[in-house]
Amino acid sequence: MQSLNITPSVGMIACCECGVAITPNQANMCSGCLRSRVDITEGITKTCTIYMCKFCDRYFVPPSAWMRAELESKELLSICLKKLKPMLTKVRLTDACFVWTEAHSKRIKVKITIQKEVFTSTILQQSVVVEFSVASQLCDDCRRAEAKDFWRACVQVRQRAEFKKTLFYLEQLLLKHSAHKECTGVKPVPTGIDFYFAKQQEARKFVDFLNTVLPCKYHYAQELISHDTKNNTYDYKHTFCVEIVPICRDNIVCLPKKIAQQFGNMSQIVICLRVSNVITLIDPNNLQLVDVQGTNFWRDPFDALCGPKQLTEFYVLDVDVIDNFERKAGHGYVSKRHQLADVWLVRSDQVGMSDAQTLSARTHLGHLLSPGDLVMAFDLKNCNVNNATFDAMNNENVPDAIIVKKVFDRNRRAQKRQWKLKRLVVDGNIVGNETASVADEFIGFMEDIEEDVLMREKINIYKDQEKIERRMGEATDDEDEVPDAPTLAEMLDDLNFNDDEMPPETSGNVGEEDEEAMQE
Repeated sequence: MQSLNITPSVGMIACCECGVAITPNQANMCSGCLRSRVDITEGITKTCTIYMCKFCDRYFVPPSAWMRAELESKELLSICLKKLKPMLTKVRLTDACFVWTEAHSKRIKVKITIQKEVFTSTILQQSVVVEFSVASQLCDDCRRAEAKDFWRACVQVRQRAEFKKTLFYLEQLLLKHSAHKECTGVKPVPTGIDFYFAKQQEARKFVDFLNTVLPCKYHYAQELISHDTKNNTYDYKHTFCVEIVPICRDNIVCLPKKIAQQFGNMSQIVICLRVSNVITLIDPNNLQLVDVQGTNFWRDPFDALCGPKQLTEFYVLDVDVIDNFERKAGHGYVSKRHQLADVWLVRSDQVGMSDAQTLSARTHLGHLLSPGDLVMAFDLKNCNVNNATFDAMNNENVPDAIIVKKVFDRNRRAQKRQWKLKRLVVDGNIVGNETASVADEFIGFMEDIEEDVLMREKINIYKDQEKIERRMGEATDDEDEVPDAPTLAEMLDDLNFNDDEMPPETSGNVGEEDEEAMQE
């Protein structure tokens, strides 16, 4: 008996729109007519706006975050899709990609592919291009930075000294190492400079730099600005008070007897040679040098006996150079740059008087002095000093005078100076150069640089092209004695933004001449 195989078949119907034979469905329409009649993208906006900070190039991510993203990156795609997320709740997102746009058009186009079940067992897929407009909006960090009076951390640099030579030296170090690039503001005060930062970490990094280049100490304090009890968050303002040692170059220092013995049996009255990351002291009686670390100074501090304002101008009568000087056992390092000499002095306003008082002094400047020179010295024989350590000294160990430096012609030095220093400029103004007295102190700082080779090695010195060209056209007269200025090898070329036209080629052998110049 033969079996009967019955195969079921589905009847075909005609589409109600175009008449094409299709399998029966609830809409009685083919897929093409269904796609043209039903739009599953009607709830999705075709234009949208995203916000970007024009200073830091970060995009805003609701509710309060900011994210850095490159063009056509997955991070930027996620930011755009998060903007469309409320509109995609009733559809299924299957694909998303960028459509190319010009980088400067402030437009970002994203093509998304979505699916939606329009009828039972009927899923429709469509693609749509959404155009995002990029609008500018300041982020919170840039808004605070743009506000001139905003700061989260402050570094207060202070030095209790009459002269600002150490602060001028600090200014040149900041310019060389660009340590102030994170500052949101710089404000000069009578005793120092205030540096403002937007973050506490940047202020701590700046304090670490100061501890590296100068002998100083600091104190930390914080002030509560606001407190959110619900989120348990605190907002503080941080302050770092950095105190630099109150000793400057050319200061006469009176050491306690115990500290002088620890430094190699030095004399108690010494001269500050320079202040860098250490305090360099020299004994004018035996040329001993000692470098005092900042930690050692704050453990056993000592005061300056006098500053540059208390110095008096003296006339040199005679100089007796000491060649073979016998030092005591246990002495420290002896300077090779200086020469020991006995000098007889008289006040410059008493030269030629019969009753002029003659003073004798031992100095470390024997290699510079000769009879007839002028020097700046401190008259210990006729002075009135308020210092307990000096009062406790034996009168036999106190010299008549202490010679600090030799006097040169200031106008002559300014004419021969072919170099310059850059200044710390904030908002178009030079920091700390408001008065004529401060400007005069800065000229004195430049004169110290001419006399100290070690100080010149740690800062940037630039060529002054105008003075160099002027000196080349003038007849030079080198009879006047001035200190050796920085050589051209120590100077840097200043940055010039003037666009000068290239000279035309005059011959066909220019390439060979250039190769020879490069080899030289």
